[in-house]
Amino acid sequence: MLHSIEAEKSLEAKEIRPTAMRILIYKLLNKSNKALALSDLENAFSNSERTTLFRTLKTFEEKGVVHQIQDGSGILKYALCEPNCNCEFDRDLHLHFHCTICEDTVCLTDHKIPHINLPEGYKAEDANLVIKGICKKCNTV
Repeated sequence: MLHSIEAEKSLEAKEIRPTAMRILIYKLLNKSNKALALSDLENAFSNSERTTLFRTLKTFEEKGVVHQIQDGSGILKYALCEPNCNCEFDRDLHLHFHCTICEDTVCLTDHKIPHINLPEGYKAEDANLVIKGICKKCNTV
């Protein structure tokens, strides 16, 4: 389990002031084996303001601590970026898997999205590849 000091150092390395709430959110994201939605954070930190949680996620996203996942459910989810990730379009994009039974979305960071050559005049700014199906946990039940 990630200690608060390690979380604090990780946030400081990304030039984020490590407040108590930011450390708690970072530790929750680190501990989770799936991408989390804002509602997941609200459930985990029921005494916190929704605005604080949302702003923390946005700060983390802007600083490259988390990446946003649109898994087709209509709910944005967030997952920690890999160490040394710069969220570079040509280098750091990976697959995501969304389970149609348990609704969990996970990063498949070992499976990178290959570079796609677009026609002349087109410039890619983002890509999101989500595979939908049944996850290992649900497939063994």
